[in-house]
Amino acid sequence: MSLSVLGDLNWLAVLVATLAYYGLGAIWYAESVFGRAWRRSLGWDLTPPENTGHRVYTIPLATCFGATLATAVLGVATGTDNVLEGLLLGLVVGVGIAFPVMFVSGVFDTTKPAPKTFVAVGAGFHVIGLSLVGAILGQWR
Repeated sequence: MSLSVLGDLNWLAVLVATLAYYGLGAIWYAESVFGRAWRRSLGWDLTPPENTGHRVYTIPLATCFGATLATAVLGVATGTDNVLEGLLLGLVVGVGIAFPVMFVSGVFDTTKPAPKTFVAVGAGFHVIGLSLVGAILGQWR
């Protein structure tokens, strides 16, 4: 595999999948969904921060783009070309990469008051989000 695979990507699908992943995060981490539990798992005060700036939006968007781009490259390399294959690809990336990374970084961080909740919320988001990404990319291949 080489960087020439970037020319084979459907960039509109990458953009839409990135925005869907990011949008899922906006819903997932909303206070009324998992946001409150996630913040408590970190030991954060439940009042919203006063001055978060643009980074609270741009950094997650950039990371969603990076994960979507990597999944798209894997999709081209594996010949993923329909929704079900894309969904399976997203599940493999989510369960095989995102979940273990979240698990290790969450469970062994003794500064978190509720590390299992942190892992469940974070890993759950990435597994579902990357499955959504894979399905979109597979459909638009």
